[in-house]
Amino acid sequence: MSDDVRTFKVAEDDDGIRLDRWFRRHMPDTAFGVIAKWARTGQLRVDGGRATPGDRIEAGQEIRVPPDSDKAPAPKPKKKVELSADETEFVQSMVIEKTKDAFILNKPPGLATQGGTKTTQHLDRLLNGLDEDDKGKPKLVHRLDKDTSGVLLVARSASAAAHFSRAFSGRTAKKVYWAIVTGIPEVAGGEGMIDLPLAKQPGTGGEKMHVDEEEGLPARTRIRVIDRAGTRAAFVELQPLTGRTHQLRAHMAAVGHPIVGDAKYGGADAMLTGGISRKLHLHARRLRIDAPGGKTLDRQADLPDHFAESLDSLGFSARDGDNLPLTPADPGMSLEAKIRRKKNKQKDFKKARKTDRHARGSRGSQRMKRPTRGKGGPKKGPYRGGGKPGGKPKGRGR
Repeated sequence: MSDDVRTFKVAEDDDGIRLDRWFRRHMPDTAFGVIAKWARTGQLRVDGGRATPGDRIEAGQEIRVPPDSDKAPAPKPKKKVELSADETEFVQSMVIEKTKDAFILNKPPGLATQGGTKTTQHLDRLLNGLDEDDKGKPKLVHRLDKDTSGVLLVARSASAAAHFSRAFSGRTAKKVYWAIVTGIPEVAGGEGMIDLPLAKQPGTGGEKMHVDEEEGLPARTRIRVIDRAGTRAAFVELQPLTGRTHQLRAHMAAVGHPIVGDAKYGGADAMLTGGISRKLHLHARRLRIDAPGGKTLDRQADLPDHFAESLDSLGFSARDGDNLPLTPADPGMSLEAKIRRKKNKQKDFKKARKTDRHARGSRGSQRMKRPTRGKGGPKKGPYRGGGKPGGKPKGRGR
């Protein structure tokens, strides 16, 4: 095999997808016939083993792809999707910045990133409106949920797409989200880490995630409380350190503070009264990522109207969030890890107490035979408060 063989690490966002879909996302210029040929000839490998286009891949696996020179004739290019003038104007209005490698967009809430069985209007289709000089439609390299707004990067070439995909999969890109949540997260010093494994919730068709300590995949979210509105709500910053589906929404609901407007994960508990919008209050505020050529892209996306209005209504200021440094200090052990450690300590303590009682019980007969000490009568046993052997010690947990 040539020394120019390419290797890619499967990102968290691509966990569980088919290999051919991975190629559509990250190497869209590679024809399916080429991929099939690589598979037939054993040149397509996943973790060193032969792979087929229909194989499911997992986060962390390594995909090995032949060099660029090894290509088969590509099929005829797809016909360009024609957009209306309003659609073209709409997608162009999202552009925050344009570079030779990427468009940085501010995706509005309610617009799906990619299409599906019942989704015909989506950003991927609208990207045809950013095709300048017939260089081809820009390529998606990461996603936002339909109801999540904010900064989203699309690559202007296949090589740029590969570069940015590596940045996202390697976790060198930094993504900062803002959210308004119900209640006040209890994090020491206002900073913490949510460390709860997530898995697809059975019976939802893969449309919803839940915490699964046994089968879930690792999921970590850094949280910082920016401001509080009494005990009613909090303005928080969230940084996903992994890329599970609906990670931020599932994590906040799991710790008892669902994102305002997130009926899917929080139900009625995710709604605030007093004129606060029922739309999802989750916004990708900032993205910093290394671009080809050694440059760094660092951009912010303005808040949608409903989010900005809710900040004002609750007495929050966007300036407070923007004034925070991008990378906070290490918050140390997560809240959930502390809870688990406490529970484990309690279990160990109870087990030790039980073992100790058995040990003391075996020595009890010897103690009972010891002579009395003056007027005080028999020496008290090894139980708190001098309880009778076999009685319930004081201070036991309920």
